[in-house]
Amino acid sequence: MTGAARGTYICLIMDSGMDSGELRQQFEGMYGGGGRIHTIRAPGRVNLIGEHTDYNDGFVFPMAIEPEVRLICRARGDGIIRLSSIAFPGQIVEWSLNEKIVPGEPTWANYSRGVSAELLAAGIPLVGMDALMVNTLPVGGGLSSSAAIEVATATALLRLAGLEMEPHRLALLCQKAEHDYANVPCGIMDQMVVTSGKAGHAVLYDCRTGQMQHIPVDPRDLRVVIINSHVKHELSGGEYAIRRRQCEAGVAFFQKANPHIRALRDVNLLQLDAAEGKLDPIVFKRCRHVISENARATEAASALERGDYDRMGKLMAQSHASLRDDYEVSCEELDFLSEQAMSVQGVYGARMTGGGFGGCIVALVQPRWVEALREHLESVYPPRFGKAPGIHVTTATDGAREIQP
Repeated sequence: MTGAARGTYICLIMDSGMDSGELRQQFEGMYGGGGRIHTIRAPGRVNLIGEHTDYNDGFVFPMAIEPEVRLICRARGDGIIRLSSIAFPGQIVEWSLNEKIVPGEPTWANYSRGVSAELLAAGIPLVGMDALMVNTLPVGGGLSSSAAIEVATATALLRLAGLEMEPHRLALLCQKAEHDYANVPCGIMDQMVVTSGKAGHAVLYDCRTGQMQHIPVDPRDLRVVIINSHVKHELSGGEYAIRRRQCEAGVAFFQKANPHIRALRDVNLLQLDAAEGKLDPIVFKRCRHVISENARATEAASALERGDYDRMGKLMAQSHASLRDDYEVSCEELDFLSEQAMSVQGVYGARMTGGGFGGCIVALVQPRWVEALREHLESVYPPRFGKAPGIHVTTATDGAREIQP
């Protein structure tokens, strides 16, 4: 470490709707004028298919999306981090980069606490930062608002220190921050696509080798529509960790016969079928989802690449059924939205996306039928659940980077 002073001030605003000029005005009103101001954008992500496979060394098929975290920042010279959020009026969270950083209250600040701690642990000589953070991603919506906050914070701190970090290393650092500071044992998918997304493309990502294959998503043929159930999920709760332990129990079972098996990635459906009746029934179902979902993710990428949207849609429907029945991470609202979306002409496929227990579904739709889908869901969802769905039509965007304000 160098002797450079270190510090941060971050203000988090949820769904502000402000344009760049208003954001800069608010930044200068908060911190004063002068100095060079930088703007960092980190996208959210939607996973087209390949759910709960990333922590099983499997394949995922996400893309970076337009909803985002945007960080307006400027270098400063003290060693204090102060974190505030308009979403939580009156709260100012403070810690020092010159002291040991530990998780604390309020928990929403732990994503940024963790990133700053992991950068310091990696020997990065951070400089101070004033920053205004705006988030247009729904928190708890399954679109990786946490990963976007982590990557935006890390990218801003690196930029102000005059440094860069290889995207895969940055993703791993942010993943570790989420494990250790937010108590979420997430896989690498979210941080990877937020750092490495490519405009106009989804990415088939091998979570074991780190290999990426970018697959075009042609906006002339397809729109990606995200529908928010407004059921907030909470991945730091026990169910997510339970699913990971159940997968680990499956791996331990198969390792007895083959010690070369390292993850469910290494088990095929024939091996799984042979284990039926010997493996705990719940663990068997969890394994069946992961093993079949790996196969669906790779096949879906091939289908999308060759323009076979009907096949892609069928794979998405199979994925949702598997998540609902075998992995048991769906909920009534997600099941209803998926079923209703599939009833609309021009919708190729729809499925829950993200960790589950709430959040969003994703649908692949012919462009001319997007409004029909919107109108249908806005008419049938509120009478059933007493709230309107949030509907976002998006395209694939680049990963985190500095942009012009």
